Amino acid sequence: MVRLTSLVKTSGCAAKLSPKDLERVLSEIPIMESDDLLEGFEHSDDALVYDMRDGRVLIETVDFFPPMVDDPFTFGQIAAANALSDIYAMGAEPVLAMNLMCFPHCLDLSVMKEIILGGMSKVREAGAVIAGGHTISDREPKYGLSVTGFSKKEDVWYNRGLRTGDKLILTKKIGVGIINTANKVDEADEESVREAVESMTTLNKMARDNARTLSVHAATDVTGFSLLGHLREMAKASEKTVVLHYDWVPQIQGALELARFGFLPEGAYNNRDFIAPDVDFSPKVKREEEDILFDPQTSGGLLLALSAEDADEFLKRMRGTPAAIVGEVSEPDDKLIKVIR
Repeated sequence: MVRLTSLVKTSGCAAKLSPKDLERVLSEIPIMESDDLLEGFEHSDDALVYDMRDGRVLIETVDFFPPMVDDPFTFGQIAAANALSDIYAMGAEPVLAMNLMCFPHCLDLSVMKEIILGGMSKVREAGAVIAGGHTISDREPKYGLSVTGFSKKEDVWYNRGLRTGDKLILTKKIGVGIINTANKVDEADEESVREAVESMTTLNKMARDNARTLSVHAATDVTGFSLLGHLREMAKASEKTVVLHYDWVPQIQGALELARFGFLPEGAYNNRDFIAPDVDFSPKVKREEEDILFDPQTSGGLLLALSAEDADEFLKRMRGTPAAIVGEVSEPDDKLIKVIR
C-alpha cells in the first residue's frame, strides 16, 4: 500500500497559499456586490452568507487539501470534518455537500473509494446529505467538500463583533501541523499522533450546539492560518486588540518538544512572516512557544468570543473536552494581538 503522505509536498491546511500572497491577490479583486449577499470574502470570514428573504440565510463554503495521514478512510474523515467546520463556525447547520477529488493514476481506485466513504461518514454524523461532486486526475491526491448550510438570519455568527471584556474560548488543542510534519518522517510518538488524529476527525458540531443558545459575539474556526492568524482576522475586523495567555492555550502532547527540534510545516513560516508584525510577544514566551501559535491547524477548533458569564456556562457544557478560555478582548492598542504569560 502506497503511503498517501509520501505523494505530497505539504499536507492538510498547511498546504494553504501564504496569507501574504492571498491578501495581495484578493486586494486587487473587485468585490461583486448583491443586496442579498450579506458576507463575502472582504472580512476573511469562514463562509459566504446569502439572504433568502424568508428569514433564513444560505451559508456556502468549500475546502480541500492533500493528505496528512496515510489511511484513506481517515483522510476522508478529516477533510470532511474540516470543510463542515466552516458552517459550524458561522453558527449554522450543514445540509448538503458535494465531493471534490484530485486523484493520481498511480493509486488503486479502492483508495478513492475509501476516501469518499470516510468523508461520507462525517457528513452523515453531521446530519447532512452528500451526493455527487467533481474529480480530476492530478499527481497528488487531494480531497474535500463544498458544503451548504442554513441558519436564521439573526443567528449567524461572524468573525467580527468582539467586545471589550469578552472572553476568548478555543475548543480544540493546537499543534496538529507540527505533529503531522514530524509523523511524515516517523519522528512523532504514537500517542501524539493518535491525539492529533482524534482531534482532526472530531466535528465542531458539539461546540456549535453548546454555544448557539448563548450570546456569541464573534466566532471563527482555527485552521491553516494558525491560532494567531485567525485571532488577527477577528481583531482586525472588530477594531479591537486581543490578549492571548500562552499558558492557557491547550496543546497536543509532544507538539512543543517537536517544535523545539524544528519540525515545523512550511505554512508556519508563511504565517509568521505575515502575522508577526501585528503581534507583541512577551519576552517570557520562547521561540518554540511562538512557533506553536503560528502552526497551521487542520480541522481545528472553534474560536468563540463570549461574555465572562456565558464563557463560564459554555465551559460547563463542554466539560470533558479540551475547550478553554485562552484570552480576552481589550480596547485597540498599537498591536492587534498581545501574547503574555
